[in-house]
Amino acid sequence: MSKHFASLQKALPQHLLSRVVGRLAQSRNPMISAAFIKQFARAYDISLAEAERKKLSDYSSFNDFFTRALDPSARPMPDAINELASPVDGCVSQLGTIKDEQLFQAKGQRYALRGLAGEASKGFEGGDFCTIYLAPNDYHRIHLPYAGTLTQTIAYPGALFSVNGITEEFIEGLFLRNERLVCRFETNFGPMLVVLVGALIVASIETVWPGPLSPYPSVQINPHNLPFERGAEIGRFLLGSTVICCFPKGAVRLKQSLQVGGRVRMGEALGDLL
Repeated sequence: MSKHFASLQKALPQHLLSRVVGRLAQSRNPMISAAFIKQFARAYDISLAEAERKKLSDYSSFNDFFTRALDPSARPMPDAINELASPVDGCVSQLGTIKDEQLFQAKGQRYALRGLAGEASKGFEGGDFCTIYLAPNDYHRIHLPYAGTLTQTIAYPGALFSVNGITEEFIEGLFLRNERLVCRFETNFGPMLVVLVGALIVASIETVWPGPLSPYPSVQINPHNLPFERGAEIGRFLLGSTVICCFPKGAVRLKQSLQVGGRVRMGEALGDLL
């Protein structure tokens, strides 16, 4: 069944389906937006306890609801300044060492960092990575794990396979095939990658800086010089997907408590500097 689910996605008009749903999600027609929001909140048992706006009726569209901001006091950063903060709410899909310039995707599946991030992949051999999957009921804004300066982004067009355990196991090179935005930062411990991976039904990947709008028509490489503090918002997903963080060798130590399949919350300590 799992393999058939992965195969079915190859036959779907992924971009067309995602754009149609995306147009509906943007609608500010109360009859459309209210129905979408109410049904989605019920289906995924979504609580607004930590949200800045506490009522479903406070949101003007499904996208407005889906990318809802948190109350400023909801997620404090780690106390120690040398600690990394989780960039998102989600489930740890994989983590480990970048060996032979490859990252672990799933059982029997590895992929090349160069294929994922192109020229932005330099400087990470022997370092650490963490892949976090965002489910539909998660908070969908993305924040910076550690203070740094954005120096480069690379937007890659691609497919929009669903990103979950099934497709990670059965779709070879999943993260190399899907649309993604690679963000390279320079920090006081060296380079850091934060890669935003699109997925099925994701209407857009948005960033807080002006840049290419997804779907990306072609590979687009852009230089930047934008400083961000730890915990600063850098972007958001319009429906769920995945974030991959990469760190250089000998720079950080991921928390031993992090486990594949375990959940993390934005702002939670992800690791610390060595």
